[in-house]
Amino acid sequence: MSHVGVGPRAVMRSVAFLTAGVLAVPALAGCSSEDPSGKPLAAQDVAAAARARVADGGTLRWAVDSVPDTLNAFQSDADATTARVAQAVLPSLYRMDERGRPVRNPDYLESAKVVETEPKQVVVYKLNQQAVWSDGREIGAADFAAQWRALSGKDTAYWTARNAGYDRIEKIERGANDLEVKVTFDRPYADWKSLFTPLYPKEVTGTPDAFNDGARRGIEVTAGPFTVEKVDTKADEVVLTGNPRWWGEPAKLDKIVLRAVPRDERVSELVAGELDLAEIDPDTAEQVARAAAPRDAGTPLMGPDGTPAPGSGASALPGPQGGSAARALRSWAIANGSDEEAAEEEILAREKRRKAEAKAERRRKALSGFEVRKSLEPAYTQLALNGAEGPLADERVRRAVARALDREKLAEAVLKPLGLPAEPVGSHLALSGQPAYADGSGALGEQDAKEARALLADAGWVPGGPVKKSEDGEKAAGAEKSEDDEDGKKSDGGDEGTYIVGEDGKSGEDGKDTDGKNKDDGEGGREEGEDTGGTDQESGEKHSSGKNTAQGGAPGAYAPKGTAAPAGAAAAPVAKDGKALTLRFVLPSGPGSQALRTVADRISDMLEKIGIGTEITKVPDESYFKDHVASGEYDLALYSWPASAFPATDARPIYAKPVPAADGSLNVAQNYTRVGTDQVDQLFDQAMGTLDEGKARDLLRKADSRIWAAAGSVPLYQRPQLVAARENLANAGAFGFETPVYEDMGFLKKGARGAEASASPAR
Repeated sequence: MSHVGVGPRAVMRSVAFLTAGVLAVPALAGCSSEDPSGKPLAAQDVAAAARARVADGGTLRWAVDSVPDTLNAFQSDADATTARVAQAVLPSLYRMDERGRPVRNPDYLESAKVVETEPKQVVVYKLNQQAVWSDGREIGAADFAAQWRALSGKDTAYWTARNAGYDRIEKIERGANDLEVKVTFDRPYADWKSLFTPLYPKEVTGTPDAFNDGARRGIEVTAGPFTVEKVDTKADEVVLTGNPRWWGEPAKLDKIVLRAVPRDERVSELVAGELDLAEIDPDTAEQVARAAAPRDAGTPLMGPDGTPAPGSGASALPGPQGGSAARALRSWAIANGSDEEAAEEEILAREKRRKAEAKAERRRKALSGFEVRKSLEPAYTQLALNGAEGPLADERVRRAVARALDREKLAEAVLKPLGLPAEPVGSHLALSGQPAYADGSGALGEQDAKEARALLADAGWVPGGPVKKSEDGEKAAGAEKSEDDEDGKKSDGGDEGTYIVGEDGKSGEDGKDTDGKNKDDGEGGREEGEDTGGTDQESGEKHSSGKNTAQGGAPGAYAPKGTAAPAGAAAAPVAKDGKALTLRFVLPSGPGSQALRTVADRISDMLEKIGIGTEITKVPDESYFKDHVASGEYDLALYSWPASAFPATDARPIYAKPVPAADGSLNVAQNYTRVGTDQVDQLFDQAMGTLDEGKARDLLRKADSRIWAAAGSVPLYQRPQLVAARENLANAGAFGFETPVYEDMGFLKKGARGAEASASPAR
């Protein structure tokens, strides 16, 4: 969810993170001689082609989630499309390579070095002598200085989303000549390569008015292979055209049109021939792959739902398929005992099937011109545990939740069906292949239901504990047996007495349904016949999500004494102070969130096995992050964070300890779990302030281990990246870690397609 899916680095942190006991943190793998960073789990898949094979000209129609409210990537309402435009039209001093590391971009930068460390850190940038803005002015120190002043945080008239790094700069000067920029820091800054990407012209950053409003609907002065022709809010598109003053390799495409297309409408737009490139969901990917597969003449045409299209290939009725079908069918029907009215009905049904088959065939042909390119996004999905209040404020309960999860199975549920590597993520701060990556999950421990139950017991949550009746006197699950219990039958205790953060005996917020785990929510749904709980579809009555809410209601409780419970069965619900432990699990309800709901169902099953109940609340996508995650109105939530090449800078606000604000409220920055420690903050600060890259990595890995131990969030899996691309579109698709090279994108020359197949990544 790319609220779940937050944009690249320039905007990644503008949207979308002491203990109950002393925790022993094991020695880090980084101390060994073996590099723990490993390799990226999946390479990019862009149908790579040499520029000589790519035709000149053409328009690329590219689906995006939205037309951005601003083209200034440093404002709080910037989004992923803002970052995409900035990559195409503005200088990036450093780009991301295939391992998620920053590499110098020679189109703008000949060199950049730390030339002094004492008494202060000094970096000298030597710019490409051909680098000019689209108005002909050279890129230089004036642009660097204007951006520093705008983002330093010293002038509050600038509406900035972040100033990390820029607040450590003391001054910016012209170097030995116009092509040199000398930057002096007042404090050491390890992530200096993160600065000035993107670099805006001084016309945008020079004054507060220009910064706040000048780049919202366009950027007049640019310096990339493309320039912004227009932002058309009526047509929901941003149009980029080639920059005639671009000094690098000329753009192959004449134009790139970024069109805002809702995810659930993209397959229709692909079929209609209105798009060339679109990120898609797994269902659409399956349709595209099926359409591209060769089909035998005798094989029935498959519809979009995976079933044979009506009337495809083998009809149950004999007779001709052409224009005389009606007469022949009527004669055949009457001859075989049907009356004329029945024959007419059969004719209409046959015609309906024929039209459906023709429509399915047209759809198949349209989609057969596309292919699915897939990789893993530079982002991971996590389970967030709100530690601000309620049961999860106790670290032992958070650790119990985390120890109950089989992260391998959760990763497999999402990635294995897509043919992508299904390995759980082992770090909060980096992904496999990045220099800072090391699996720090050992600080928490492996999945262990027995240990999870022990942690709950230590926190006072015990199986079969008494549950008080509600204040209104209605019967609630409790230690006393009901009449049904006396007869050996299971009582329906409902959910009175359960602890649900943010809910005091009320239904879902604003009248929204608050339902439990439903069978139709994904692969993780329950087997038919099980008590799924949730919300009654007809009456709207809310049920507890546990399979058995009666005390002592674990499977086997009513079997002869000594009978073992089935393997993997739910444990007896745990309770404390008269309340059963039930956590509110908030999820988005939109069509693109099916994978999250599948994962949530499986997590709920895993928690049920240690006696923790869950109550799933589905909310609209547009309110999910702002009104629930960011505001703390949840116990459990699933959302994603992008990986950064600069975790010391970018991850700190996500895991920093919340601090009281001047007005008495709690300033959580982006730490939406509200879980943090002074020690983690100190480790981030140390990593940010050292210029020794090896030492910085060790400090970050140590910080990650302590984040694992605090159990405020549990990384699960790297997000899949599925892209439908026109077959002859080269150098575009599932980019993985790497920054797109916009000037190389284009359509293959005629005859180049077959020769190019061997050069493309395997799919």
